[in-house]
Amino acid sequence: MSTATAIARPGAVLADLLPASRVRDVALVLGGAALTGLAAQLSVPVPGSPVPVTGQTFAALLVGTTLGARRGFLSLALYALAGVAGVPWFAGGSSGSGAVSFGYVLGMLLASALVGALARRGADRNAWRMAGTMILGEAVIYAVGVPYLAYAAGISASAAIAAGLTPFLIGDALKAALAMGLLPTAWKLVKR
Repeated sequence: MSTATAIARPGAVLADLLPASRVRDVALVLGGAALTGLAAQLSVPVPGSPVPVTGQTFAALLVGTTLGARRGFLSLALYALAGVAGVPWFAGGSSGSGAVSFGYVLGMLLASALVGALARRGADRNAWRMAGTMILGEAVIYAVGVPYLAYAAGISASAAIAAGLTPFLIGDALKAALAMGLLPTAWKLVKR
């Protein structure tokens, strides 16, 4: 399929602009997992929280929007399974499922599928829709991560919100702003 055909075709995501093949899909899934693992190494501790600020969630949402729901989900599933198996590519070079922040990794699986599905409906081509897509993706990550944090750390829901949600809201707004410029601009560049 030519680039022009993919752009004109409803339901295309950026990854669909590459020539279709199983090799392409495998490479995209592996690349999405690796990108998320690399971004997780950008890790800054947050005082009073067992959850660091990382580039991981931003990468996971970009993977979902650029690859689409199926490939995005598979990338994050590979990322999660490899991390549980011992690959040290969770936040700060950690691995395993025992961390109190593992729920955020699980939330990223669902979020990548959601944002990928929304991207197939054109949400990645408009700045405001892209911002909304990122915010929805972040909400899904928190909807899984914060309750998991409360359970795994043995803290109340309000303490989990204070430690695992509130400190990250400004960063999430910045991530949404970055995405609202990045992906729609990529589509404009490709159309030229």
